Amino acid sequence: MKLTGIELRRVAIPLVSPFRTSFGTQHTRELGLVRVRTEQTDGYGELVTMTAPVYSAEYTDGALAVLRDHLIPLLAQAAAKTGLDPWAVAPALAPIKGHRMAKAALETAVLDAWLRERSLSMAEWLGATREKVAAGVSVGIMDSVPQLLDAVGGYLDEGYLRIKLKIEPGWDVAPVRAVRERFGDDVLLQVDANTAYTLADAPLLARLDPFDLLLIEQPLDEEDIRGHAELAKRVRTPICLDESIVSARSAADAIALGACAVVNIKPGRVGGYLESRRIHDVCVANSVPVWCGGMLETGLGRAANVALAALPGFTLPGDTSASDRYYRTDITEPFVLEDGHLQVPREPGLGRTPIPELLEAVTETKEWIAL
Repeated sequence: MKLTGIELRRVAIPLVSPFRTSFGTQHTRELGLVRVRTEQTDGYGELVTMTAPVYSAEYTDGALAVLRDHLIPLLAQAAAKTGLDPWAVAPALAPIKGHRMAKAALETAVLDAWLRERSLSMAEWLGATREKVAAGVSVGIMDSVPQLLDAVGGYLDEGYLRIKLKIEPGWDVAPVRAVRERFGDDVLLQVDANTAYTLADAPLLARLDPFDLLLIEQPLDEEDIRGHAELAKRVRTPICLDESIVSARSAADAIALGACAVVNIKPGRVGGYLESRRIHDVCVANSVPVWCGGMLETGLGRAANVALAALPGFTLPGDTSASDRYYRTDITEPFVLEDGHLQVPREPGLGRTPIPELLEAVTETKEWIAL
């Protein structure tokens, strides 16, 4: 596969409503897109960074600079010598430390083009075993419990099969109790702390045990693997790791240390879909359930995530919500909730392509790099 050029684009898409977590509130989703052009087709990858380095060390402007100045030149050198396929991307980019989200976007764009040239769908190539995946929804921190209950009720009415509540100190036990009391014990319910607690908060987190949650996601700092292992001994609710899991190796280590009973796989966080599949395989081998997390993706990233979530080890509903959960207008054909599920794309590549006029309407900057 011969590369002829790569486009970097920065887009900003207004959210349907503000989305608040323990590290801030988003009103607009600003992210990057990578378009790889070959002699035969185009491939797209979504750069799922945030505008500031609060979820991870990466942020959108920095990641675009790393792509332009470091990663794309390395990829071009490798492609000129030996050609290019998806498995060649990670070795070519290995001299650059970290920057997994930037690497994931570039690898995904190459993968999309490679699959399109072969008329293969991402789901087929990954080894998906389902035609549709169960959809959950992530509910941000609200100004009041009544506002939260209204939001959760609306999502349940729409048909979402699992509710995830963002929590932080001061917004944890009370909202969880209120949701359980209003909607009952049959609702699949979990919480996500985004590293907002410390091990000293173990007694507080143990107060969530009576509510029969699926899991507590990333309660402690991402580097505190030993702390998570100790916390797992002090609470009954299963511990799930998100930010701590950046590779198949880190997943294997966390599982071996007893730091988690569930793993959230976000392809951008771990460096791409090839590494995501390796993490899936590690977890399946250790009988650890996985689910697919979300970064408020556009239809491009959502399509790839839905394909990933159709693998057999993804036994819990993920954050693969419908497009209208976040955007009034997506940049691709939208994903629509059907009986609590999203259909797995079966078209070649990611299964979604940007609609030109919609993409242009949200584009802030774009740069073409001829190769």
